[in-house]
Amino acid sequence: MLDELLGRAELKERIEELQEEKRHLERRAEAEEERRSEAARERQEAETEINRLETRVEELEDRVERLSADGEAEIEFRGTEALRGDRLEEVLSRLDSLGTGPEGALSAMVEKHPPESVEDALGERATLVRRAAPCLVYTDDAGVVSAVLEPPTPPAEFDRWGSSFRIDRSWFRPEDSVRVALVRSDLFALGRFDGEEVTLVDDVESDVMNAHSKGGFSQARFERRRDEQVSNHLDRSKEVIRAHAGDDDDGSDTLVVLGERTVLGEFEELADHRSTVDASGEPEEALREAVREFWTTRLYRL
Repeated sequence: MLDELLGRAELKERIEELQEEKRHLERRAEAEEERRSEAARERQEAETEINRLETRVEELEDRVERLSADGEAEIEFRGTEALRGDRLEEVLSRLDSLGTGPEGALSAMVEKHPPESVEDALGERATLVRRAAPCLVYTDDAGVVSAVLEPPTPPAEFDRWGSSFRIDRSWFRPEDSVRVALVRSDLFALGRFDGEEVTLVDDVESDVMNAHSKGGFSQARFERRRDEQVSNHLDRSKEVIRAHAGDDDDGSDTLVVLGERTVLGEFEELADHRSTVDASGEPEEALREAVREFWTTRLYRL
């Protein structure tokens, strides 16, 4: 009765109405956040599926190209071998020692499609060159040598006949000490490679959120936080590269950046060479493994 006289009953009813409206809005906000989280998950799944399909399309296109020539399905490499260190030098020296008459040795750097000189020299086996490209091709007019090499730092496209093969050791391993960097979304290592040994110069390790689980952050917020952490880590990594530029007066300032495909693009302006590698473990160990993987030349016997 007193509440009614003082007008408080009406106010209490209004308060209850507002509280109910507030609860309704909170439920709507939670539902919207859940929809956003679900949309983010679906987008991630869609991107993963797109990447898988793109890879599959590339594989099928390559297979169609390889099967386009008559009898191509039966043509295979006579063998393959990973070359590094003394074994690499031994193979290069053998190729270097071959001497022919004028215009008897063909050397070519093929980016994608073999030039006419390679097609004429190898015939149906030129399809193997397409399969291995980008690659170097070496063959002679007598068919004594017929090989393909995939160098770590290949030259621009060329093809020429001469009295010997065109070989530059710098395509296969550094002539001077070069800067090498391994970058992952949570780890960075910078060092120098003299062609034999890797010396760690500096490293950066960052705490980056790796997986999202139910509860806590929403999916969208988790992605934003992780993207920020990765971006900060990459900025710190670039600062380390710039800070150590020119440290070694006796070495080359060439920078080779290796690592995860998703982050390599961030180093396009800084790097002379970039390549995807699969190197795990602690900074120094991972950097050595990355350098070993990158400076490995694959030999294909035609």
